[in-house]
Amino acid sequence: MAQTLPSNAQLAEQFELLADLLELDGADAFRLSAYRRAATRIRESAVPVAQLALDKKATRLSGIGATIEGKIVEYTETGDLAALAKLRDKLPTGLVDVMHVPGLGPKTARKLWVELGVQSADDLRAAAEQGRLAEVQGLGPKTQEKVLASLAKPKKAIEPKTLLGRVLPAVDDAVEELRSHPAARQVSAAGSVRRGRETVRDLDIIATADDPAALTAHFVAQPWVAEVVAHGGTKATVVSHDGLRFDLRVVPPESYGNLLQHFTGSKAHNVAMREEAVTRGLSISEYGVKNSETDEVFTAATEEELYDFLGYSWIPPELRENRGELQAAREGKLPKLVELDDIRGDLHSHTTWSDGRASLDEMVSAAKSLGRTYLAVCDHGPRLRDGRLEQQAEEIAAVGSRTKGLQILRGIEVDIRADGSLETADDVLAGLDWVMASVHSGFDRKREELTRRIQAAMENPHIDCIGHPTGRKINRRDPYDVDFEALLEKALETGTFLEINCQPDRLDLDDNHARAAAEAGVMLVISTDAHRTHELANMRLGVAQARRAWIGPEQIVNARPWRDVEKLMKKQ
Repeated sequence: MAQTLPSNAQLAEQFELLADLLELDGADAFRLSAYRRAATRIRESAVPVAQLALDKKATRLSGIGATIEGKIVEYTETGDLAALAKLRDKLPTGLVDVMHVPGLGPKTARKLWVELGVQSADDLRAAAEQGRLAEVQGLGPKTQEKVLASLAKPKKAIEPKTLLGRVLPAVDDAVEELRSHPAARQVSAAGSVRRGRETVRDLDIIATADDPAALTAHFVAQPWVAEVVAHGGTKATVVSHDGLRFDLRVVPPESYGNLLQHFTGSKAHNVAMREEAVTRGLSISEYGVKNSETDEVFTAATEEELYDFLGYSWIPPELRENRGELQAAREGKLPKLVELDDIRGDLHSHTTWSDGRASLDEMVSAAKSLGRTYLAVCDHGPRLRDGRLEQQAEEIAAVGSRTKGLQILRGIEVDIRADGSLETADDVLAGLDWVMASVHSGFDRKREELTRRIQAAMENPHIDCIGHPTGRKINRRDPYDVDFEALLEKALETGTFLEINCQPDRLDLDDNHARAAAEAGVMLVISTDAHRTHELANMRLGVAQARRAWIGPEQIVNARPWRDVEKLMKKQ
């Protein structure tokens, strides 16, 4: 009987647990980072990593070396890891939940276990309710209150929210593979991916074909398919090795526009469009538009034909959320949205001078290959002390001298301290081309404190832009509590830009905040905050976010040549 291989998700969970338990055991940061990086790479791999390891090919994946490959083989063959078994004998696994309670961490969790016998979140709650946490040296009443408040919060229902940035390459590849088949005529992504939503669920693809059955057969036979959930002559549903679910529908060419529009959504957009159609004696379905009096059914080969028949100009997918787009489309008032090709430069990137994973040369080369004409290198201020900022300037000059067609800007990302002051001196900032200021700690401060903290940074004449202004991490951390309207007022008053950060788990500002900022007249920067060369391509995510916010190129700072950006900056 064939061996049942563990899924990529199962393997990733083992390495994540191993990293957590090792952290509790005091292992060095390098080992923890290696296991967590491997877990991410395994989870997101489009091929079965267990089989790769058995074939001695897993080391071809970045982040997986011979040691980790050996552990994958071990788990595949035995169903466990000796390293995990050893740690489970040494530490209660419930401590993992304790270490993840905000304000604690691995060292405190271990201390609570040793001193109070806390082995789980339930034990932690009991100790806090009994007042025993406050007796532990280094904690105190405030920590005890925070722990109780955190544990009292009802756990949110966990929804399978997958980041748009994770799925886009897989969807692009699937669409291109289908388009390459001789039977295919039209193929398009649909659903929330096409609308550019920051998180997605199922991945929808709509197609037309001369031979629909041949196209669905080609789809389910792809090497990245781990499971065929359903397969028919015009429909197929598959799950990839990295856990993504794809739904393909092959539709008649004459109704391609109807089905593409229907499956693109959103539900709210489609419901509003149907309700308006009913008042005109029309009934809209995924197959066509029926005239209630004559029973005639109108089908559309393109979305443009469908929207035109209903009295609208074509609506870009990113706007289809029932936020006023139908009325604007009927009145011919839809905005001209920013395009990826509008972006001239990237104003937030990192290199190995701080926490980046690529050299300056590598980042510059990658940015140039993407068509950027300028790149701001914004390594973190604390990493550039003791003469390192001057040394970096020398390298920027050297690389710039041999780089044609791309201007390298000397920038920095400074931390905004709790009192609103900056961790880098003004005389240093004054000598730079571009300055980002960001909050990186103290997210749980009171609303008034956080608001004033960011406002104070905006008042500094050397601060050009506030990075990831609400501090959120999708699926991990909510935005901090800040008076956003007050921030917009201060940004306008001081001429400070706000960032739409393109990191897939940030996309901060979100679409609602970005739209409010643009409507208030605040200028926005779309920047990648790239720490690796491939992250420079995440610009498309930020552009999608800006499009969802109804934003045009004139409201985006870096949709201009650098010489024009300089004219907008407050220091000018």
